[in-house]
Amino acid sequence: MFAFKDKVTDSLSRLFADFPDSASHSLTPLHGDPSPGSRSFSKGGKALSSYFSYIIPFSAFEGPKSGQPQNNYKLHQPRPLPYDTVSFDSLEPLDCSLVCENKDIRDNEEDFDDCVSGRSTGSSEVFEETTCQRSPEKIVTNLTVDSVLISTDTYEFLQQRLPNIVKGQQWILLYSTLRHGISLRTLIRKSCELSGPCLLVVGDQQGAVFGGLLECPLKPTAKRKYQGTNQTFVFTTMYGEPQLFRPTGVNRYFYMCMDDLLALGGGSNFALRLEEDLLNGTSGPCETFGNSCLAHAQEFELKNVELWGFAHASQYHSR
Repeated sequence: MFAFKDKVTDSLSRLFADFPDSASHSLTPLHGDPSPGSRSFSKGGKALSSYFSYIIPFSAFEGPKSGQPQNNYKLHQPRPLPYDTVSFDSLEPLDCSLVCENKDIRDNEEDFDDCVSGRSTGSSEVFEETTCQRSPEKIVTNLTVDSVLISTDTYEFLQQRLPNIVKGQQWILLYSTLRHGISLRTLIRKSCELSGPCLLVVGDQQGAVFGGLLECPLKPTAKRKYQGTNQTFVFTTMYGEPQLFRPTGVNRYFYMCMDDLLALGGGSNFALRLEEDLLNGTSGPCETFGNSCLAHAQEFELKNVELWGFAHASQYHSR
């Protein structure tokens, strides 16, 4: 180590000796007596070795000197962190079904979040589009029981054209062939349960729905005698949208009721005629209402017959 330092010192001394002012500087050896091959260069009273102390670190070339206390300088390596030895043979295989199940749950949650935030992806987009296109079903609230003949459109159509005295009241089913059997006498008897306007609704085998407004209770007569007022009308769904025909004023043949016959209108034809067994009927143009045929044919087979009365909700629940 000392030989290497001496060689470096000698090389640098020779280098500085070549400067022009080298004659005015003294060279002294670093260690021992001066020699021509090993000299030190000084300028302004400083030895050349003082510069070497900054250039070449002392600890890089030699250890601690004999006259100084010795310290043990050791480079400490960081201790490795302890770790547990894992035996891969003891590990259980991953249950892929749980992973798939969790993925399905996350997908369902994402679809739910998309629906709440107004976004739609995948199948949820089809569901959202279908939901938006479907309009809520209209509920007939004033019918006390379901009708096999009156649709929502027919109900709304008739509700707007009923006499003001019964508008907004509950529709009470007085008679139905499905509930009370096939009998005109039973229909007449059941009409006595309420007083006031009542609606006769008839359906033929081809799907047409028609009928007319009568007055309860029905009062059968021994001979053909017309009854009713100018509030009487007939209607039909035969021609697409429901149509209603009111009295023309030509005559006052509003309706007649007998034990074996119930008919509306008169003149050349009955607008509607039901026979005693409620299995067959006829319909044709008549002068009383100025109507056309209400059914698919002038002679038809009955499918169902209903008679509806009207009452306030409090009056109906008290019965």
